Amino acid sequence: MRQVWITRSGAPGVLQVREAADPTPSAGQLRIRVEASGVNFADVMGRLGVYPDLPPLPVVPGYEVAGRVDAVGEGVDGSWVGKDVLSLTRFGGYSDVVCVPAIQVVERPQGLSATEAAAIPVNYLTAYQLVVVMGGLRRGETVLIHSAGGGVGIAATQLAVHLGARVFGTASIGKHAFLKELGVSECIDYRTEDFEERVRELTGGRGVELVLDAVGGDSFKKSYRSLSATGRLGMFGFSAAVSGTERSLWSYVKGAAQMPWFQFNPVALMNENKGAFGVNVGHLWNEQERVLGWLEALMELQSEGVVKPRVDSVFSFADAAEAHRRLQDRKNIGKVILVP
Repeated sequence: MRQVWITRSGAPGVLQVREAADPTPSAGQLRIRVEASGVNFADVMGRLGVYPDLPPLPVVPGYEVAGRVDAVGEGVDGSWVGKDVLSLTRFGGYSDVVCVPAIQVVERPQGLSATEAAAIPVNYLTAYQLVVVMGGLRRGETVLIHSAGGGVGIAATQLAVHLGARVFGTASIGKHAFLKELGVSECIDYRTEDFEERVRELTGGRGVELVLDAVGGDSFKKSYRSLSATGRLGMFGFSAAVSGTERSLWSYVKGAAQMPWFQFNPVALMNENKGAFGVNVGHLWNEQERVLGWLEALMELQSEGVVKPRVDSVFSFADAAEAHRRLQDRKNIGKVILVP
């Protein structure tokens, strides 16, 4: 098999394609011949050496794949063989063959391409947890979605619009036309506008019921202040820790120092009638049945036309460095995908 490895921490050029023997599925596992692998910002942070969950280097990153089952391990129904599927992976997703527990796999609906399917697991599960499970967004409420043109942002927008919520989104100006078509009612250019001030203007000073923020640092403080009474802040990343194509400890330390470490204390939350919560799908490996239920719910929404994964670009394994550059430079509108 072929795999993309992070050989050491650094710029995109540290990614390297290597050959290895095909794995054999263990008991309870399926083996998938991978047709497409999703690229996530966590992979970029791992390459830079600022992602705490990454195993020791060198390592094969990747949290999601789509492909076809060609073998099963002991205890797994043989009827899986030959089926087109999508799956979560606990690292190792940048491979053209993977073995994964059957409980992490769902059958791919007809008409959904492998590249589209690989855009679903991480982004849409994160969005579902943020918007539906923990955010509790309701019809008539307003949500502010940061990085609305990214994979999670698009997924969250689709779910929010489906629920009947009003959506504000932050993005660079070049993404605004697409976001308007997607259903974002107000686009905020984070490079030239203060999103906290714009939210206050747009809501008459009231604030929004839900904010989804993966930026971190000072953005968490401003997002929290943008909430109305009964508002909830969903935090799911720390992109402020990344500056440039190489590791920057200064960016990490600066972003960490700006975090609202003392703002989310119990007394303040009670007095302000606000909530704050965090989401990391990669830390739910002990809740696989629950996560599988969310993924099955998303497959149902896909069949109804609610979930419409948008693939921004597709790169070969050999061009994995370019895939990382596109995501890190925030040029993507939708998902960046690798194909073997």
